[in-house]
Amino acid sequence: MSHLFNPDDIDVPRGHLIAGREVAGGGDSIEVCRPSDGVKHASIPAADAAMVDRAVQAARAAFPAWKGMAPRERGRLMRRWAELVEANLEDLASVEALVSTRNVAEARVADVPGAAEWLRFYGEYADKLEGTITATSEERLSLVLREPYGVVGVITPWNFPLFLAIWKMAPAIAAGNTVVLKPSELTPFSIQRVAQLAAEAGIPPGVVNIVHGTGTGAGASLVRHPDVDFVAFTGSTSVGARIMSDAALSSIKPVSLELGGKHPQLVFADCGDLDPVATHIAWGITRNAGQICSAGSRLVVEKSIEQPLLERIANLMRKLVPGPTWSGESTLAPVISAKQLARIEQLVNATIEEGAELVCGGERIDSGGGWYYSPTILRGVRQNMTGFREEIFGPALTVQTFNSFDEGLEQAAHPMYGLSAAVFTRDINKALNAAKALRAGTVWVNRWGLTREMMTSPFGGYRQSGFGKDSGREGIEKYLHSKTVWIDHSEQAELAQGGKR
Repeated sequence: MSHLFNPDDIDVPRGHLIAGREVAGGGDSIEVCRPSDGVKHASIPAADAAMVDRAVQAARAAFPAWKGMAPRERGRLMRRWAELVEANLEDLASVEALVSTRNVAEARVADVPGAAEWLRFYGEYADKLEGTITATSEERLSLVLREPYGVVGVITPWNFPLFLAIWKMAPAIAAGNTVVLKPSELTPFSIQRVAQLAAEAGIPPGVVNIVHGTGTGAGASLVRHPDVDFVAFTGSTSVGARIMSDAALSSIKPVSLELGGKHPQLVFADCGDLDPVATHIAWGITRNAGQICSAGSRLVVEKSIEQPLLERIANLMRKLVPGPTWSGESTLAPVISAKQLARIEQLVNATIEEGAELVCGGERIDSGGGWYYSPTILRGVRQNMTGFREEIFGPALTVQTFNSFDEGLEQAAHPMYGLSAAVFTRDINKALNAAKALRAGTVWVNRWGLTREMMTSPFGGYRQSGFGKDSGREGIEKYLHSKTVWIDHSEQAELAQGGKR
């Protein structure tokens, strides 16, 4: 395969970033491996509670000046930061691909430009956040002010390490908060490289801080810290539950959680040409090797078109080429770790043992050191099976069938998750009725997946897929809390104060 960069040539940050400086130490070191070939690339220090406190205090010290800065100036600095991200496209894409599952070609056209666009979008929002005046009698004025919380603790996952970190940091900072971010210990490098560009853009030291470590170590210390005012998290439902508990028991603070999903792809027989439908469904479960919270992991298809649609999807899957993230030819990403690969394998095998039919895939791919799993279709899955209940987080598509509209909605429902869903039909009434009935935070019609325009609308889930929206106006307003100011300016108020003011 042709290589777009040599992974051995890529240097990476090797410390925390606190108050604009790289800081070593704070605990044991963590080895960071490349999932494409299994090679240990570098190590990072794991922050202990003292190092987390140091980062939080840096953010606390920077908060008054950042909050007090003219919103338009905050926005200008963020737009400058976006320009620097774009100017460093090649370097950032390579660092992003190095130890993650993100192919460098896709990082060049999607992840890095998307991060820059996100910074620019919320930078432009900074001076457009307004308070309100509520209805009162003539002698009183009630002002509702919107103010930043203070220090926001952000914990992000490994599947889109750069973009998901900016997804949360950009609106928090634009709103006037300062941030301490703990990226996944599996993919710590790219967001730190971007954070270093913030200082070059003129954003004051301490506004953006990065600490490394595990979720049970640095992550828990960050959530429990009494000077962290808000916690934003993307990751698994089980970890989200622990974060809620820690935030409540330690210091009572608001949290925003974007958690797991079991996205149904609801396909009706009147969907039209099956080829584009198959492309959306195959892409929805194999992009990033299915390691996406909104992956289209459940095909719920009208029985009359099941066989021809599955044939098309399986053919597309078989054409995918596994290979390292630095290859110009690979179209199937690796799985993030040996542990995750074993988990995917166990869940698929359990579903087969429970009676599901294996249509294609269902096995590891021998790649000479990396971690890859073949795109898999499991047919005849029932709601009591492992593959239906559990978020596999890999390139494994389960298939259910139905014969009527109501039965389709029943099959598409999930007892736990409600992050996203898709509906394929050429009947607009059927599409609208299905979209309204599905309990999901986002419903796509005749497509799957977020677009470059996704920053304009909110994204978040129902039920155990979390709460609190990312993206859109809601994505920045959640980082603000309201303060009501009452002013009595009547003549009687002046007399009660002893005359004129």
